[in-house]
Amino acid sequence: MEEKKKIAKTVVDFEGYGADPVPEEGQSLDWSDRLFLDVYPEDLRKFKFWPENPKPFRNVLEEYTEKIKKITELTSKAMARSLNLEENCFLNQFGERGPLQARFNYYSLCQRPDRVLGLKPHADGSGYTIIYQDELGLQVLKDDKWLTVPNLSQALLVLMGDQMEIMTNGIFKSPVHRVLSNAEKDRISVAVFYTPEGGREIGPEDGLVSEEKPQIFKKVKGYADIHFEYYQRGMRALHIAQV
Repeated sequence: MEEKKKIAKTVVDFEGYGADPVPEEGQSLDWSDRLFLDVYPEDLRKFKFWPENPKPFRNVLEEYTEKIKKITELTSKAMARSLNLEENCFLNQFGERGPLQARFNYYSLCQRPDRVLGLKPHADGSGYTIIYQDELGLQVLKDDKWLTVPNLSQALLVLMGDQMEIMTNGIFKSPVHRVLSNAEKDRISVAVFYTPEGGREIGPEDGLVSEEKPQIFKKVKGYADIHFEYYQRGMRALHIAQV
């Protein structure tokens, strides 16, 4: 706890150690410990929130960030090619300084997993999120059923966010997901959120709009901030971008 206090955040801040900013009245809290850090671009890093212990943390996170940055480039190009688009189109929407934010999650043992969730149901406001998880617990909602996401050793999960659903005109879906609590196993995950540059306008790619596939989303700016306002109320924000 002494080490945690050194990097603790206030109840209204997002970056640092501690729970998310307090939800609005009536919204549930999550059964989790978390550390949230801006990791890219480098000039946005606030090292006062980076733990000094364990000693290798900073070097490991810097190396991991560099590799995740390469993965976002490869993934964005692959998704564009899969839709028969110019491979750099999504990267152009994200911008050269599309930020990466890392969230380290620890879900400790919970005596009443039937009464509380590790992470409440929500969809991400990012472009997409890259997740490394060590145990089962993440679930996605499909056809009104909760499905457990498989845990493949040494594999990264790429989870679509609302902004990629907008860019693809609804082809790639941003799923509502949650994390279960567990009375027998604890769980650790690292989620890296890849988001378009702040203040950048994003919208459906022209090649994905036609008479057969009408435009269902309009161009939006600052979606991540709008999303968080709704997230704190336990709601989705995607409707604000719908035509």
